[in-house]
Amino acid sequence: MRPVSIHTGAWRYPGALPDANFNFPALKRFIQKLEQGKFDAFFMADHLAVLNMPVNALKRSHTVTSFEPFTLLSALASVTEHIGLVATASTTYDQPYHIARRFASLDHISGGRAGWNIVTTANPDAALNFGLEEEVEHDERYRRAREFYDVVTGLWDSFADDAFIRDVEAGIYFDPAKLHVLNHQGKYLSVRGPLNIARPVQGWPVIVQAGASEAGRQLAAETAEAVFAPAGNLEAGKALFADIKGRAQAIGRDPDSIKILPGALVIVGETVAEAHAKRLHLDSLVHYDSGIASLNSALGYDVSGFDPDGPLPEIPSTNAGHSSRERVIALAQRENLTIRQLAQRIGSYGGLAFVGTPQTIADEMEQWLTEEGSDGFNIMFPFLPEGLNDFVDKVVPELQRRGIFRQEYEGKTLRENLGLTRPVNRFFQTSLV
Repeated sequence: MRPVSIHTGAWRYPGALPDANFNFPALKRFIQKLEQGKFDAFFMADHLAVLNMPVNALKRSHTVTSFEPFTLLSALASVTEHIGLVATASTTYDQPYHIARRFASLDHISGGRAGWNIVTTANPDAALNFGLEEEVEHDERYRRAREFYDVVTGLWDSFADDAFIRDVEAGIYFDPAKLHVLNHQGKYLSVRGPLNIARPVQGWPVIVQAGASEAGRQLAAETAEAVFAPAGNLEAGKALFADIKGRAQAIGRDPDSIKILPGALVIVGETVAEAHAKRLHLDSLVHYDSGIASLNSALGYDVSGFDPDGPLPEIPSTNAGHSSRERVIALAQRENLTIRQLAQRIGSYGGLAFVGTPQTIADEMEQWLTEEGSDGFNIMFPFLPEGLNDFVDKVVPELQRRGIFRQEYEGKTLRENLGLTRPVNRFFQTSLV
């Protein structure tokens, strides 16, 4: 959710709410419907700049603006009880102390339902918003992210779980022996600590990562507990699933402690033909100006000067996100698409999609699970509220009937519902259950 559909044409679809990005009553209904459907979490993707695309494309995009995620998720925490609240926060342009405080606060406010989507920001316009003349180099962003993770999790461990004794008679609020000062001095970061918030309810909010580049996969293997993995088909999903879990096992992590969740756009129809008709209608709402801008952004290279009805030219390596560039090039080669066709696809949604009836969609999802292509999915809705309601009311019952999706939430925290253990404090070897 951003905070609604990722599809460029979603706001124009019949019955959709064009103002949904800033319509809090609607967002409240959306997340409550997701909780009714027993979803693990509401994930709000975020950007630190207006999307860097030509104004003729930008003026057509409903993703031009959205709520700041912590403000929105804190408000949504008060109208939900079980569903997780996951937000994107950048390691490139923010500071670890800020990130640690915000997620610790959200975890306490929600009773243990927060998750941190770690990202490295590639948008050059974001660099200009944070006092830099150019964006940080790709691999450098990931090296900083790795240190950033160590600092944030170290700050969350500033207090032992039982540090706050609150002895009214003795007048002692906390035990100083159970407070750790981090004193981190690294290549990229210098942070004294301690964090001025009690340890989060979950110990640490759930660590989520996206990205499929070499550096991204390694960071995921070392740090992530859930991975929003881009995979356009089952074979690619199986390869990514095996690669990230294999890397985790090689460094001593339990592969089952990482949940691989590829993004999937889901369009439901009474028949397969009806579902595909919905997809065609939705994609037709994307203007070519938006499509070519999205393609240029994904490639990190401007192809608008080439023949739109010709093939994609050789694309040089850039400082943009590597995984999106490689995915787009592979799609063009696999399906022999022209620039115009590729722009239409990328401008709408070019990733994994399940388009069909509740039964055929459940068939595909079950195949991904049984053949180890994923542990679940990061569901994206084509338009709201119809697309969300269709999934919760029609697909979820089919998944439950097959015994591959929960009937009720397993616990109170996001970790419990994902089957993840609560991390032990690295400085105080006690834990609370």
